[in-house]
This record gives sequence, C-alpha cells and structure tokens, in this order.
Amino acid sequence: MTKILIIEDEPRIASFVKRGLETAGFDAETVEDGADGLQAALHGDSDLVLLDVGLPTMDGFEVLRALRAEGSGIPVIMLTARSGTRDTVDGLDAGANDYVPKPFVFEELLARVRSRLREHAAPLDATIGSGDVVLDLLARRAVVSGREVELSAREFSLAEQFVRNPGRVLSRETLLSSVWGLDFDPGSNVVDVYVRYLRGKLGPDRIVTVRGAGYRWE
Repeated sequence: MTKILIIEDEPRIASFVKRGLETAGFDAETVEDGADGLQAALHGDSDLVLLDVGLPTMDGFEVLRALRAEGSGIPVIMLTARSGTRDTVDGLDAGANDYVPKPFVFEELLARVRSRLREHAAPLDATIGSGDVVLDLLARRAVVSGREVELSAREFSLAEQFVRNPGRVLSRETLLSSVWGLDFDPGSNVVDVYVRYLRGKLGPDRIVTVRGAGYRWE
C-alpha cells in the first residue's frame, strides 16, 4: 500500500488529512516535529511527504533542504498558510514538487498527491538532449558543449521543458504550471527571470522570445 508521511504540527489538520488519505486507500503516518519528520522521511518507507512550513525544531524549508542534501528524491508537497509568491518560489527552489496553500480543499490535495505519485513512478529516459545541450535526468546534471553547467532545481526543470519541446512556443502560463506548479499570475515575472538565468548559463541565443506568446527553444 502506498504510504504518505504527513509532517504537520496542527493536530486538527494532520488528523483531517490522515483520515482523508486513508479513506482514499493510502497508508498515512503523521509526525508533528520537523527534525523527527526529517528522520522519518529519510529512514522510513514513505512514498510521498506532505510537509508543513511552520514546524517546531526545524521549519519545512530546512527539512526539505536537508532531505534533498541527503540525496532523497521522494516527492514532497509543501503545505503552508503563507501565500506569498516569494515563499512559494523558495519552497520549489529548495526541491519541493508542489505547493498547496492553506486552507485547501481536500479533493484538490488528493488530486495533487496522485499526480505527484504518478510522475515519480513514471519511467524516464536517462538523458535528453537538443543540439549540444544534454540533460541527465537522474543525476540532474546539465552539459553544454561537453562542459558541465550548474543549474538550480528550477533552472533544470525549466531547461527540461525547453529541451523536450524544441521549436515549440511555450507560453508563460504553460511554464509556470509545469515548472512551478502554479496558476498563472499576470503580475508575476518569475518565468522571465528564470529564462534570463538560463540564457546566462546555456547561451543567450538558445531561447527566443516570441512576443505576446512566450518562449521557443532554438
């Protein structure tokens, strides 16, 4: 049975989510403390983690960074009462697979859990490439003209979207949803900022701006 680890210090929310997941056919475990949750995620047999940001001992961002630093690729969905774009981006850059603000509708959370589990279970080709850019999806390494280039987690995910879709115009809405897991916010320039980062690392001419439509990988 698929097991979900819930790291949440609000007993009411933890109990509510646990009951809902068990009703949906999952095995669910709850932990209230950040440090204890990290150990449970590292040494337990969970298939996915629901991680609150505001935790005692270690906050959710610290838990997530420590988890990724240990090499764990377990899917993590962050739960938080913070709704600011900066917090969302920080969480995703730290290695979160998704980000759900409180309060949430359980059916939406359940759909995201199932989606992240499917993504994690789906087999991936070890490498993909376009021209002289090669991405190692398992090691999360990028190589350009035979030279390794260091990319952050979000930069790598954005590069992956472009390399998988050469010649296709990808809108900002599409990229914001597929890379950051966010609904389109017309006031957000996070996609443009990260495209600029990628151009600086992969080459300025690889990603073309299509005015009024989005970006295209050349």
